[in-house]
Amino acid sequence: MNLDLTGKRAIISAGASGIGRKTAEMFAAAGARVHVCDIDQDSLEEARAGVPGLTGSICDVSDAEAFGAFLDEGIAKLGGLDIMVNNAGSAGPTLPVEEVTLADWESCLSVNLTSAFIGTQKAVPALRASGGGSIVNLSSAAGKFAFALRSPYSAAKFAIVGFTRTCALELGKDKIRVNCIQPGAVEGARIDRVIKAKAEAQSISENEMRDKLASIAHMREFVTAADISSQILFICSEAGRHITGQALSVDAGLEGLA
Repeated sequence: MNLDLTGKRAIISAGASGIGRKTAEMFAAAGARVHVCDIDQDSLEEARAGVPGLTGSICDVSDAEAFGAFLDEGIAKLGGLDIMVNNAGSAGPTLPVEEVTLADWESCLSVNLTSAFIGTQKAVPALRASGGGSIVNLSSAAGKFAFALRSPYSAAKFAIVGFTRTCALELGKDKIRVNCIQPGAVEGARIDRVIKAKAEAQSISENEMRDKLASIAHMREFVTAADISSQILFICSEAGRHITGQALSVDAGLEGLA
């Protein structure tokens, strides 16, 4: 199986920790040049030190102007683009829909949905110039199943699926493939925060909430950042050259969300 990315140029949003960092590591190990942004300076410095050849800068993707400027600079620095991974995400509020403020709604959608739109818009001319390439958007199991108390997040992640499929239809003639990944609960700091918030909202312990979330997956466990990144590497490589317009679940067999 050919997973080699030698000579490929990739940009990953929120690429200094979690799924983004693991994807950057796998891309670099496969021979790609990788440029990332992140909102956290310490994480970015650690990523630069830990991933050979990695470049990047601080950027808040919810600031459309700043994110657009980052992408322009990244494409120029790389000398073109072959892969765009719209990875940035925000959990948003854990509240009944009638208690979600408009500000919280807009903030959640700006990170989870609008940043993918901006990333894609900026990437397309560069990918065309390269003769094609791959765009990967991060959706979620919350873009597949109803997710109580998480209406902004779920709305954004469902929207990512429609956006992905529409872009794949538009861009296929240019040999640009567009897919999204729908992770289940991913081990790490973000799911720990979600568990805490949902446990408080449901008046149960965090351990009970964790067990509840794990119990609805066939494999009775969470997935890891490496599981997600491996799938991203596959669909961006030659091995995934005919995969496009897909919402690919990596979720240990979820049948719903708690």
